[in-house]
Amino acid sequence: MAVQHETELYAPLKTFFEARGYVIRSEVRHCDLVGIHPDQEDPLIVEMKKTFNLSLLLQGLERQKLSSEVYLAVERNRAKKGAHNQRWSELSLLCRKLGLGLITVTHYKTKSPFVEVLCSPGDKILPPAPKVVKTRAARLLHEFHERSGDYNVGGSHGKKLVTAYRERALRVANALRAGGIMAPREVRDSSGVGTAADILQRNYYGWFDRVARGRYALTPAGVKALQEYAAVIESWPVAVAPAADRAAQQTAND
Repeated sequence: MAVQHETELYAPLKTFFEARGYVIRSEVRHCDLVGIHPDQEDPLIVEMKKTFNLSLLLQGLERQKLSSEVYLAVERNRAKKGAHNQRWSELSLLCRKLGLGLITVTHYKTKSPFVEVLCSPGDKILPPAPKVVKTRAARLLHEFHERSGDYNVGGSHGKKLVTAYRERALRVANALRAGGIMAPREVRDSSGVGTAADILQRNYYGWFDRVARGRYALTPAGVKALQEYAAVIESWPVAVAPAADRAAQQTAND
């Protein structure tokens, strides 16, 4: 059973790695799938494509600047006949030489998808492993930890992603919807977002209107955004703010 879109590979991969102790998030700083394991320092990164191609390989090499645990994941369609489907051993050898892992996902009509790891990033690396760029890796981890949940689908293209910043802006908008016209300090206390004042003043998405000095209200665009992301808002734990926001709020209070 062939997949129509690479996003169909995401759910089986998420299930596979969660069963092995990872916390999974999708579309974190352009990475299709990112996982954090309590026993590993480097994050897991998986890039997905329907078929193995040069674009996927180059993506994998780029992701090695963020982590040493990078996998490429592709569909394995046993119904297809041809040279590509018979060369998994060669593709595995290529990935080993580059320090990449390779995973295949096989879909069936009557049973769950089968995920198979053909090689792991640490398997017989012949050339020196590329060095992780620590500043970029730190940004990846920061974005991961600042998200309260997994609101995107790995492999998505041309869609608005729920980033950590968008989530904070949604919290600010949600507080304004509940409180009406408010001062930044009131929004901060109500939303739990320590950077609420900066988000209101920057108004990146056009959701907020400065109706008077030090007073803000929600715009029609903000109301529409709250409707568009209603599922995200409903999934939030009650009265829980991201760690960075709590720290920022404490600093402001001090």
